[in-house]
Amino acid sequence: MAISPGTYDITLQRRADYELPLTFKDSTDTAINLTGWTVAAQVWNADRSSKYSDFTVAYTSRTGGQVKISLTDTQTAALSLTSPAKYDVLLTNASGLKEYYLEGTIYAEEGYTA
Repeated sequence: MAISPGTYDITLQRRADYELPLTFKDSTDTAINLTGWTVAAQVWNADRSSKYSDFTVAYTSRTGGQVKISLTDTQTAALSLTSPAKYDVLLTNASGLKEYYLEGTIYAEEGYTA
C-alpha cells in the first residue's frame, strides 16, 4: 500500500535539544501497532547532497503507534540559519515494506544564550 506522507515543518533553536512526539495512525484514525516495525528519520540539506544527522528514535508505545524523534544540541548546532534543511520519517513494517509517513522542512533560528 503506497501512502502520501504527511507534512510537518519544524522551527527549532540551534544549539538546543529538540524532540518531537509522533503517533502514527491508519486511514481510519486507529493507531498503527509498531511491534516488529522500525522507524528511521534523517535531516539533509535541501538538495540531499549532505546529511546533517540522524534523529534518535525512542519507541514510547509500540502498540499505541507512538515514538519520539530527537536531535541533540550538537546536532542542531550544525544546521544552517540561511538554508532550511529537509527531513523525513521512514517506517519499515515486519515484512520489510518501507513507506515514508512524514516529511517537512526544518527552519533553524539562532539562540542567544550560551
